Amino acid sequence: MTLPESVSLHYFELISSTHASVSSSTFLRSSRPLTNCTIVMTRKMTFRSGNALRLCCSDSNHSAPLTSTTTIATGGPAPPVLKRRKRYRREYPGESKGITEELRFVAMRLHNVNGKKLSGDAVDSSSEDEVGEEDDGNLALSDDENDENGDGTQTWQPSLEGFLKYLVDSKLVFSTVERIVDESGDVAYSYFRKSGLERSECLAKDLEWFREQGIVIPEPTIPGVSYAKYLEELAERSAPLFLCHYYNIYFSHIAGGQVIAKRVSERLLEGRKLEFYTWAGDAEELLKNVREKLNMLGEHWSRDDRNKCLREATKTFRFLGQIVRLIIS
Repeated sequence: MTLPESVSLHYFELISSTHASVSSSTFLRSSRPLTNCTIVMTRKMTFRSGNALRLCCSDSNHSAPLTSTTTIATGGPAPPVLKRRKRYRREYPGESKGITEELRFVAMRLHNVNGKKLSGDAVDSSSEDEVGEEDDGNLALSDDENDENGDGTQTWQPSLEGFLKYLVDSKLVFSTVERIVDESGDVAYSYFRKSGLERSECLAKDLEWFREQGIVIPEPTIPGVSYAKYLEELAERSAPLFLCHYYNIYFSHIAGGQVIAKRVSERLLEGRKLEFYTWAGDAEELLKNVREKLNMLGEHWSRDDRNKCLREATKTFRFLGQIVRLIIS
């Protein structure tokens, strides 16, 4: 049934006024901010003439819908996510086995240049970055009598006076190292106390024997005094750097000291073997224990500290080379 036009208009006015009053009162009572709200009411009124009247009623304060700040998906495929390629640091030679193995690889670079053995002078002129763990015997000594065979090694003619200087300076260095390890409050040094590698008491016995033979014992020379002073300062500043010297000093003496002992015994001491080159136990086994402890500590060092330790090895063998060369002075 179709309502008269007058009745239709009457109901439209009534609905419009009612909606307006409800809408305004609702918004006035609401304490929440109107940020993105639009109320629309549509009524379709049909008249007898067949025409339709479509009217819209909306809140006067929000005549147009607000634009949403949220991105609307278009429905297409999402762009691929580009992941940054993870870069892995290149591992240093020997790094997986420990700091002493890294020192060994560096020693190989220091010991060889184009396949030839370095002399002591070459060690002094080597770069700070070319660090190593070479033994003190090979820094200045060779098993060959001279270089007539063209092997590039240095002729070595020891003297008793020079050998005594070497022993005196060595005693100063070993005494300094052992005193620092025994007296320091740094817990890192405590691992290396009573290692069995200590040499200062043995050197004292050897020097006393020479004194009993009527030989005057000289005072420490500049190389030994300088190195001992440097070690004292370094021990206060950096445990990793000091322990690099500690390990290399004992390693050098065990490895290269045998060359010195053999030559000196044959040429100067009539076959006598000094206490300096004698250990109560197996020297290699004692050194292995020290190596394991140093590797254990090295696991807690930063890569920067380990690199500094490797570079410090150059200074170790520079000092040791100067002391060894006292033998041929």
